[in-house]
Amino acid sequence: MTLSEIKEYLKQLEELQFLLPNGDSVPAHFHVTEIGKINKQFIDCGGTVREEHKINFQLWEDGDFDHRLGAKKLLSIIDLSERVLELSDSEIEVEYQGDTISKYGLKFDGKAFLLTRMQTDCLAKDNCGIPSEKPKIRLSSTGFSDKSACSPQSGCC
Repeated sequence: MTLSEIKEYLKQLEELQFLLPNGDSVPAHFHVTEIGKINKQFIDCGGTVREEHKINFQLWEDGDFDHRLGAKKLLSIIDLSERVLELSDSEIEVEYQGDTISKYGLKFDGKAFLLTRMQTDCLAKDNCGIPSEKPKIRLSSTGFSDKSACSPQSGCC
């Protein structure tokens, strides 16, 4: 989800709800403690220099059970962040405290924001020799007959 998308969704809502990938809700008394601009420059394992630009939201909750961040308030925080940090319309990444700081993608289901799992990936598979898919082999094309393919005397083992 991009910054412009979350702003449009927030305009439709009164209450905020964030759901973890397992379906549990982030407690309603959460705070957005940071909105940041992340510019990452890196080199992948194939030697290609890359850049990534994201916007980071950090969700945090503690013992402040009376706190409720509304959609309009979050929208005003985003507007301030856009002006001060000169944010572009980049993808949003959400940090939330689990066993350690966890990073999530973000989607919207019409009522709640869904924190989605993120995965690492090799960006240079073509340079590393990693096949994009495991090749499928028809066993009948191996040259062994059904009768001899699995017998101890077949020589295949």
